[in-house]
Amino acid sequence: MTALTEQIAVTRAASGARLRKGPSKGLDALFRAAAYGSALLVLLVLAGILGSILHGGWPAFREFGFGFLTSSAWNIGTEQYGALVAVTGTLASAVLALVIGVPISLGIAIYLTQLCPGWARKPVGMTIELLAAVPSIIYGMWGLFIFAPLFARFVQMPVSNLVEGMPIVGTLLYARVPSGVGVLTAGIILAIMIVPFVASIARDMLDQIPTILRESAYGIGCTTWEVVRHVLLPQASVSIIGAIMLGLGRALGETMAVTFVVGNANRLSASVFDPGSTIASRIANEFNEADGLQLNSLMALGCILFAITFVVLIIARFLTRRVKVA
Repeated sequence: MTALTEQIAVTRAASGARLRKGPSKGLDALFRAAAYGSALLVLLVLAGILGSILHGGWPAFREFGFGFLTSSAWNIGTEQYGALVAVTGTLASAVLALVIGVPISLGIAIYLTQLCPGWARKPVGMTIELLAAVPSIIYGMWGLFIFAPLFARFVQMPVSNLVEGMPIVGTLLYARVPSGVGVLTAGIILAIMIVPFVASIARDMLDQIPTILRESAYGIGCTTWEVVRHVLLPQASVSIIGAIMLGLGRALGETMAVTFVVGNANRLSASVFDPGSTIASRIANEFNEADGLQLNSLMALGCILFAITFVVLIIARFLTRRVKVA
């Protein structure tokens, strides 16, 4: 019986070897060409976008030179344009979004992976992820009509009355016109928008850490905080940095939500409560009716935003490499 079974197995193997065809060189070459073409297409699209905004913004750079970056003027009548206010507002709102949103995102990720009961983990995770599906214009409308009046009444007015006349703090947290809109309001709305992205990625990375590492840490008497601080976060640090940079990229380029709540005022102010402007909001407000040098200046602002995003990408690569080496 054993010999008969072995003979059948040998016969089937020989038959399968005859029926199996060798690798198709034509299909392999087609696959390589398709993959290469896909990668090349992305580079061509990126080069086309960069080339078009550089071509459109070059007259503004040529007209104003380096002063375009250092000037706060934006006067359509006299055709004097500068990017300082928009660049400052963009960076300030994005940094505020990170300062507010990243701790909340990490707290959500740690809660879902370490502290949340099993029956509630999936509903809570899905609820957080649903925030990413809300259109940005809805965030902007909610921020302008609901959040801004409440923020003005319960935060801006009391804080302004408290810090008025104080050095430094009084400058940073005093609202001359407590209307609810401003750079800090834009930062808060952006923080709400980036939370689902950062939290979801951080949660997935924490879930990927081998269970034996956590159990070993608990086995030697570590508390939950010590496990998170010394085991989980170091293991997932590279991915968490990537998630934070993804959130920063979203905050830098957000348009509609910021346009509603930032105030769209072309002035520099040391107070985070005062209205300001960002690159994206200025382009959204003026691009439709812009012409001549104004249009060139808006295109130049697009070039600057592209450069800022590129610098953020370089910093992210540097940080992840440093963490990997460490």
